[in-house]
Amino acid sequence: MPELSEQEILEKLKGFDTPSITNVVATYPRNPLCLGLYDPWRSNWYTDQSVRCIYPELGRLVGYAVTVVYSLPDPNFNRLTMRDLVEALAKSRKPSIIVIKQDFPPEILPKVGLCGGQMTTMFKTCGAVGVVTNGPSRDIDEIRPMNFQYLMSGVTPGHGSMAIKAVNVPVSVAGMDIAPGEIIHMDENGACKFPADKLADVCKNVKELVKAEEERAKALRAAKTVEEIKAVLSG
Repeated sequence: MPELSEQEILEKLKGFDTPSITNVVATYPRNPLCLGLYDPWRSNWYTDQSVRCIYPELGRLVGYAVTVVYSLPDPNFNRLTMRDLVEALAKSRKPSIIVIKQDFPPEILPKVGLCGGQMTTMFKTCGAVGVVTNGPSRDIDEIRPMNFQYLMSGVTPGHGSMAIKAVNVPVSVAGMDIAPGEIIHMDENGACKFPADKLADVCKNVKELVKAEEERAKALRAAKTVEEIKAVLSG
């Protein structure tokens, strides 16, 4: 059987939910199908409850991380513009998922409607399929028909002047530390990351692990006594 291409693997991974991906990446280090890529609790490899999925009906998405940091304008640093982000997106492997670190003061962060319809249109034209960000955005009604996903803290209608402070640098967003080029898998449960060179391993192992879990669930549903339940749980 010929090896799957990178794009075929990405497409197959969309057939599994994000919790199943985390199970293979790091959640169950004692399971032989778990790759154990991170310390499950101490490493920041998946998002926390500070963000939510805006369009759960879009299902699962997988892509390569492109990172950007936004903050208030600084007269001492104004070298970067949206063009730099566009260039980074153009150079990224596709599809891409944009991870936006909103580095605003705490009194401002909750009311930054950062990404609107125009910015999302540009993102999609550049080959992106979604955004993960630690703050809010806006125009969710305008964005909805675009089939473009957002994981973010919430929604707010406006913003003031802002500026790009960094492009394609390691960032920490919603409890997840992400570097440019890493794989992000995201759905209504949140997002997780893993190295791009582990794509084939994650795809192979998640298929086997989900199959094993389905067989176990079937056996539990068929159990009639406590002893039968215990037998299933003991393997």
